[in-house]
Amino acid sequence: MAQLDFLFSRNIRWRLCRHLTFWISWYLFTVYLYSFTPSPILTKLSFWQRISVNLGESFWYMLPALFLAYSLNYLVIPKLVIPAKYFKAILSVAGLLFLTGGLSALISLTIVEHFRHQYLLGHPGLLPGVVPTPFAIQLFMAWISGLRGSITIGGLAAAIKLMKYFYEKQQQALLLEQEKAVAELTSLKAQLHPHFLFNTLNNIYSHAQDTAPVAANMLIGLSTLLRYMLYSCNAPQVPLKQELQMLQEYIDLEKKRYGNQLEVAIQIPAVDPDLMVAPLLILPFIENCFKHGASDMLEHPWINIQLQLYGNAMHLKLINGKAPNAAVQSGGIGIENVKRRLALLYPDRYDLQIIAEEEMYIVNLKLELNRKEEYEPAHI
Repeated sequence: MAQLDFLFSRNIRWRLCRHLTFWISWYLFTVYLYSFTPSPILTKLSFWQRISVNLGESFWYMLPALFLAYSLNYLVIPKLVIPAKYFKAILSVAGLLFLTGGLSALISLTIVEHFRHQYLLGHPGLLPGVVPTPFAIQLFMAWISGLRGSITIGGLAAAIKLMKYFYEKQQQALLLEQEKAVAELTSLKAQLHPHFLFNTLNNIYSHAQDTAPVAANMLIGLSTLLRYMLYSCNAPQVPLKQELQMLQEYIDLEKKRYGNQLEVAIQIPAVDPDLMVAPLLILPFIENCFKHGASDMLEHPWINIQLQLYGNAMHLKLINGKAPNAAVQSGGIGIENVKRRLALLYPDRYDLQIIAEEEMYIVNLKLELNRKEEYEPAHI
């Protein structure tokens, strides 16, 4: 893992380590190489004297190489080569090579020549008998020589950069393939599970029709509820009319479950088809009503459900009976989730009151609804 971090991490510490390792290694290599193959003016020096001279010269000659390498790696390659702007890339490389050669020649004929001359003046016996060379030839040879070394190291750095880029792209492609495979498998599972569930419900329904017609009808209602929850609730908003139809299915199921033991009063007006609401927002409150309002502790369990609409405003009032001295009614996770959803989806547009009286619980929910043409989906 540490090796991969050293090679590919974008952390500034690892990047600094990579670059320092690369350039220090190259610097030591050039010092060692040019000490074995000295220029004619240094041939009379001993190996260790040449090492001493090349420690300074190699440092100065590294500057043009640094200029070329980083210009290629951080300008030409990412901005021109990778976007496939090849003509501009060729022109840019040609310009960089010309500038690099010029910088190398400038360093060679000024800084390096000065320090070399100063060193040899301190060792008069080492001065070789060299015939003076015209300045134009010196300039050209220094340009070519410096450019050759800079191209070597700059090209190596650019090659490493491109190899890293293509390796990372390959790894990204492999990762995308894996994620795609996982997503496809998840999608297939998501399709398979509801399909299996509905087939099973249909099989149970067909067997229950003759022997238990009430149970068969309850299965149909349950199947309708599940279809709505699985397929219609993916949208951030659904028509209020559709949501109330689902709630009516749930209420009918509960009424069949309790029969005449439970008194249920429902008052729901006609609904504007353009009114929208977050899916499954009201269900936990209705579910809570049946959970506590149909308690065995009540002699005459009852539930009252009232819905009123005033333009875009909705007022839901739920009342259910409460056994004397019963514990405080808790909505559990479902009610807490609804409270969080209300705060996120309807900030400053709702009012929720849950009141526990001596013989009843009351839920008052006032909500400012969206209309189909105006709401902006909020993915919660």
